Amino acid sequence: MLHSTAGIVLRNIKYGETSVVVTIFTELFGVQSYLINGVRVASTKTASKAGMLQPACILEMVVYHSDLKNLQRVRELKWKILYRQIFFDVRKNAVALFMVELLLRCLKQPEAQTDLFLFCEDAFTQLDGADETVTANFPLYFILHLAHFFGFRIQDDYSGRNSILDMEEGNFVGERPSHLHYLEFPFSEITSQLLKVMQPIELRQLKLNQEIRKQLMQAYVNYYALHISGFGVLKSLPILQEIF
Repeated sequence: MLHSTAGIVLRNIKYGETSVVVTIFTELFGVQSYLINGVRVASTKTASKAGMLQPACILEMVVYHSDLKNLQRVRELKWKILYRQIFFDVRKNAVALFMVELLLRCLKQPEAQTDLFLFCEDAFTQLDGADETVTANFPLYFILHLAHFFGFRIQDDYSGRNSILDMEEGNFVGERPSHLHYLEFPFSEITSQLLKVMQPIELRQLKLNQEIRKQLMQAYVNYYALHISGFGVLKSLPILQEIF
């Protein structure tokens, strides 16, 4: 059957001589794989379509869908949101690719997750228009808030008494845990501040230096590895840390 759905491109892989298999996080069906023929033939038309299949592109799609198939087909593609900066700004592109890779590591099942899709669509859109400070802090915001949709959001109960973040339990405690996965002040306090951010523009208020961002990001990636089986190593992380 034919369906209209929005989708965020996560990955494309060459298939045969002229085709690609594209992994897309769709609003209606969750993460899906689509076979798209003829994209790698040199022509103006195919070049335009290939440009839509870059990671982080947000599209409007008309697709054939069957729950019995692992590889779906696309009838129509067009831009839903045309970025102004993400594909041309080195920093924003690095952040977008980090976000894409994080989603690929987290999305395991082909099922609809509308709230997650809308959060991600808004996040990419907000990143495109962000200033330098917001862009630099954006990966920390995204990785912390994304955890909510997968069931392991950190509980923001930070206080002067409970100022240590237990990364195994996902909450703030008053004493160092017996394991090594925890954050102390000032990193625990900054985490609490990031959890309170409801809109990315609020990230302007957080004045963080490169070393703080690096240590926080590594801690948050480790947090994901503790809670998602087979999470692996993020290839985009060293690039992100180098740029910022």
